[in-house]
Amino acid sequence: MQVALDDYVWAAGVATELVNTSAEVWRGEDRLPDAAALAAFADLHGDRSEDGAPGTLSELARRVGAADLRAVHALRANVRDLIDHPDRGRLVAGATALTRPARGATLVADPAHRSRTRWAAPLRDGATVAEALSLVCGVGILGAVHTLGEQRFRPCGAPTCRGVFIDTTRPGRRRYCMPGLCGNRVNVANHRARRAAADHRRPGTE
Repeated sequence: MQVALDDYVWAAGVATELVNTSAEVWRGEDRLPDAAALAAFADLHGDRSEDGAPGTLSELARRVGAADLRAVHALRANVRDLIDHPDRGRLVAGATALTRPARGATLVADPAHRSRTRWAAPLRDGATVAEALSLVCGVGILGAVHTLGEQRFRPCGAPTCRGVFIDTTRPGRRRYCMPGLCGNRVNVANHRARRAAADHRRPGTE
């Protein structure tokens, strides 16, 4: 497995999805409680081989034990702490530490342009799924800081949500950690509030 350094949007997305599986976000329900849930997470958010099949993250996630799962949970807390405190120096130092499972950096063929190359960080042999995720999150954070700035590390804008995210959108106006869920909740709450206010203004109501 190797993580292309210019593929930080995908990597930052994995970091966001990982931290938002915690019980803190889901009101006491951990979304990565066991090996099966971790494998499903890797299938959904992990790397892909060139033919589109599940990549190394999925393979590693299917060989986890209790210690590996605890390591992923510890990584999740570490990444959450970095996003919660988006000081540039702290982000860079923390994310650099997360990339330690890499075997340096090298030029690899660009799958979209066979005549071109791009920089990538290969995962060291024998790495665990926690180390693979650590490398992905580290590259995602470093790329986002370098390209977009530390202001892109934010808490969810939904009043009742404890989620966080890294905003890699072009305009930089993302508001929610899970737009399809948190955004819809806010829209429903706003609609109900407007309807209640309108009902209150009708003649004959109090």
